[in-house]
Amino acid sequence: MYILHHTFFTPNNYVGSSPQRFEITSGESLNSIVENLYVRGIIPNKTNMKIVAFIYGAEKKIRAARYEIPNGLNYLELVELFLEGKADYLTKVKVYEGATVKSVVSALKLDALIDSSAFIETALSKSFLDSLGIKANSVEGYLFPGEYVIYERSNPREVINLFYNEFKKFVHDSVIYTVNRQKYSLHEIVTLASIVEGETNKISEMPAIAGVYYNRLRIGMKLQADPTVQYIQPNGWKRLNHQDLKLDNPYNTYKYFGLPPGPINNPGRDAIKAAFNPEQDKYLFFVADGSGGHSFAKNYSQHLKLVREYRKWLASQKEN
Repeated sequence: MYILHHTFFTPNNYVGSSPQRFEITSGESLNSIVENLYVRGIIPNKTNMKIVAFIYGAEKKIRAARYEIPNGLNYLELVELFLEGKADYLTKVKVYEGATVKSVVSALKLDALIDSSAFIETALSKSFLDSLGIKANSVEGYLFPGEYVIYERSNPREVINLFYNEFKKFVHDSVIYTVNRQKYSLHEIVTLASIVEGETNKISEMPAIAGVYYNRLRIGMKLQADPTVQYIQPNGWKRLNHQDLKLDNPYNTYKYFGLPPGPINNPGRDAIKAAFNPEQDKYLFFVADGSGGHSFAKNYSQHLKLVREYRKWLASQKEN
């Protein structure tokens, strides 16, 4: 009896700082968990750990999570930590196409308990951006949309790295990477992609809208993109008026020529593809067509005709 008590209740001391961070992934086997504990020096004997886990019936009950293991836990205390102790669980988070950094931060706080202030500070850190190779003032545009599995309370750098690595994989491992690079930097292309993302949800017309903006850039015409003005509204999205279009801000493409300083959201795959491979045409204008899409025009007179048609359609909807 003494031997059993000594074996299972004697503290296991490891070398190094305490606590030790230890991660258990979803679906990981008991053998794998025990092996990692042993390799890390947290336990001195794999068999004893397996016996205690068996006594507790813990083989299928250990939680996938990130743990902080203090020094000196015995085998029983360690199993109890994995079954009932404090931990940061794996959770799913989603970055939506066109989401801004602000909305991503809100989702991360709600779904993964990540500190909002720390995330914003990291997102704007010049030294961190330089370490990633992002030539910008923010990670806006580089938090690649998609569904991710992360640990609660993860470090913002860890999360941003995860999102940015997916961005790099999509762009650099794709044939789109070489197209258009002779004229525009990657940052400029992502910026234009974010404007395209802000203009439409219809994937089929994204290349045409990208083409309109490239045509305007080519001839030195102002982009006059509403989404860039929406981006600088202090209280979020609103119906724009003439005063909004006069705001003195480099993101106001009604006032300043060329692209804004950076992306206005985090564009998805289709918008990025469109920015790399725009439609080759002579369109310079587009207007909503009343069906969720847009009609395109090559000159201002054609554009005015389409605007009149759209306004006529709007009036008919009010009558109904």
